Amino acid sequence: MRRRVVLGLLLGVALSGARASAHPLAPALLELRETGNGRVAVSWKTSALAIPGTQLAPVLPSACRPLGSPDARRAGGGVIERWEMDCGAAGLAGLRLAVRGLDAAGVEALVRVQRADGRRVQHVLRAREPAWTVPARPQRLGVARGYLALGVEHIATGLDHLLFVFGLLLLVRGGRALLATLTAFTLGHSVTLSLAVLGLARVPPGPVELAIAGSVFALAVEISRRAAATRAPRFPWVLAGVFGLLHGLGFAGALREAGLPEAELPTALLAFNVGIELGQLAFVAGVLGARALLAPQLGRLPAWCLRAPEYALGALAASWCIERGAALLA
Repeated sequence: MRRRVVLGLLLGVALSGARASAHPLAPALLELRETGNGRVAVSWKTSALAIPGTQLAPVLPSACRPLGSPDARRAGGGVIERWEMDCGAAGLAGLRLAVRGLDAAGVEALVRVQRADGRRVQHVLRAREPAWTVPARPQRLGVARGYLALGVEHIATGLDHLLFVFGLLLLVRGGRALLATLTAFTLGHSVTLSLAVLGLARVPPGPVELAIAGSVFALAVEISRRAAATRAPRFPWVLAGVFGLLHGLGFAGALREAGLPEAELPTALLAFNVGIELGQLAFVAGVLGARALLAPQLGRLPAWCLRAPEYALGALAASWCIERGAALLA
């Protein structure tokens, strides 16, 4: 009884600060392509959605001279600016790139650089690390570090994914059953994440996001049904594994939005997936720790509080289904 009360209170705290979109804003993208003779083609893409009063801007090397004014247009839910600059015969190697305003905007920025000889390097900028020096060659450790952090940040700000895990904690009782269920969810989303990134599974993002919201709603219904029957589900890992396949497609959409370095694709994919798992484990540990800490003080709450978690979960998931379904029909 106390277990469900504590989890319900934690869910209420999570919902009070949640954004309706259930996802962070899309990362900014700065692409630079050396075209020869010291010239560099620049593309700067930002999301059309932004926190009011914030403005992202690339900070390019002082050694590079702009050639003409940027050409701006809207495309794919964002704003793209393109222009050219002259960086001299040495090109971009050893030069410092930065993005201003990441902290206020609450997003990351992906920087892609294609050298004149075809080699590519890539890095993720964030508020605590807004600048990067272009190396002569890709650094595998830097790729792994950047995509590991990107995976952690994505799961930490993906409310629908976290609430699905939260629902599994409500549904499953007992250490072994919970471990098996979380493992099945992890295996499910790892499989489809890898298949989608490698181009072996292609599903439009709109239906995937709608299906993910539906999975959270279905889980809330299952929690309510099982609670009414006063018995635990026999095979919760089957449900977790199947819905994990859907969530993996959602993770893949976020990773495609950020982009992947072709030369270090396995490293980036593995690091992103590990980052997701680390973020998920931290969330589970936090919820279970808070439950153990608060449970002794919550024994006197009224009985109706016991059903609050699944109804709150179901209500939020239903609103996402309506929102995302309407977006598909628009």
